[in-house]
Amino acid sequence: MSDKQRTIQKAVSITGKGLHTGAPVTLTFNPAPENHWYKFQRTDVEGQPIIEADCDLVVDTSRGTTLEKNGVRVHTTEHVLASLVGLGIDNCLIQVSGPEMPIMDGSSLNFIEILETAGIVEQNAERDYFVLTENLTYEDTVKKVEMLAVPQDEFRVTVMVDYGSEVLGTQHASMYHLGEFKDEIAPCRTFVFLRELEALLAHNLIKGGDLDNAIVLVDSEVPEDKLNHLRKVFNKPDVEVKGRGVLNNTKLRFFNEPARHKLLDIVGDLALVGKPLKIHVLAARPGHAGNVDFAKKIKALAKKQKTEKDFFKIDLNQPPLLTITDIMKILPHRQPMLLVDKIMELSEQHVVGVKNVTLNEEFFKGHFPESPVMPGVLLIEAMAQCGGILVLKTVPDPENYLTYFIKIDGVKFRQQVIPGDTVVFNLSLLTPIRRGICHMKGVAYVNNKPVMEAEMMAQIVKVKGNEVKVAEPQLS
Repeated sequence: MSDKQRTIQKAVSITGKGLHTGAPVTLTFNPAPENHWYKFQRTDVEGQPIIEADCDLVVDTSRGTTLEKNGVRVHTTEHVLASLVGLGIDNCLIQVSGPEMPIMDGSSLNFIEILETAGIVEQNAERDYFVLTENLTYEDTVKKVEMLAVPQDEFRVTVMVDYGSEVLGTQHASMYHLGEFKDEIAPCRTFVFLRELEALLAHNLIKGGDLDNAIVLVDSEVPEDKLNHLRKVFNKPDVEVKGRGVLNNTKLRFFNEPARHKLLDIVGDLALVGKPLKIHVLAARPGHAGNVDFAKKIKALAKKQKTEKDFFKIDLNQPPLLTITDIMKILPHRQPMLLVDKIMELSEQHVVGVKNVTLNEEFFKGHFPESPVMPGVLLIEAMAQCGGILVLKTVPDPENYLTYFIKIDGVKFRQQVIPGDTVVFNLSLLTPIRRGICHMKGVAYVNNKPVMEAEMMAQIVKVKGNEVKVAEPQLS
């Protein structure tokens, strides 16, 4: 499968009944732009509000996964989301004409089939995977749910279900890669024990339920009067129990169909992380509540990873490329205005320099002496000196050149720099140096976290006696 993002080629619709309301509902899958992910839109509500497929928006997991934003809800989202993930579709707007997704046959199969008629097209943007780098665990001791995620180079799921029922027994299911989802997982229907079904009926729920959209398991003898009641409720005169305690003699599509459906639910619920996953999930006795909690842990870890990617890390214990003595041969600055102590990296396009901030700095005597903070203008100056080393190394005789500011843009100060800090400046050329003009972008870091950034433009000039002229540096 390509690592480009994908969406559908055209809008397609499917109509069915909501599981609990029994009301007819139309669901429309629409193409969506890059980096959109999955979003639901309630077309029956004023303003047609949008609800993102986000685990932080989950408000109920008792009878499916329900999302809510600004008081508007969408129910039983997991089978729809699983179908999109299973087909490798990254971006889709899901319009729905009611509060519930259509239950269809209780699986993802009908959604898969309608999505395939829409066609799937590749987009330009690369997929932004969450790649797990360390084991991640979750446990609910009350519900006896255990989940473990381990690093994997694709999305893989292994499930075990055991609800203490002789009828269901202990079942296992696995999906080794998403290519198996369509044929091995998508057709698997939801299941419910008869005792749970009776409780839902007593609360006037599952009005859209049917014996054709769920596997009903019976783990105790059913009196004839109860069977008669079910025949009446579902308008099926032939309701009976045969075989291994399956109501209405339902033929299982797989011997472990219940376990496979639990795997389907995991795929749909983990879509709420908000990005494709490279991860192997192992789950024991999973349910929607545990799935969503686990999705939140994954999302938090993904956010942490993204933040760390934005950090700049360098080993300051390594010998510098240029010492302070080397720097003084390039820059004309001297104490107290020489603000670079060493250079760690230097190429034709970038430079990494270091400033060790101590309380002995001259500027601390007058700049908030009772609460010393390095002046922002001197952070800019220190960054500019690092940039000066980058551009002056492009000429054969840097001691005969100076660099002067022309423009500074986009300056942002994110955190105070105080005595004891070690500031690392990372600068790169935004454009090639032409006619002595250099344009750079720099970020300053303390403890790998950005503290300041700026774009700066400078002119290189050659000084000979009292004569000053624009330099024409030659890149090596």
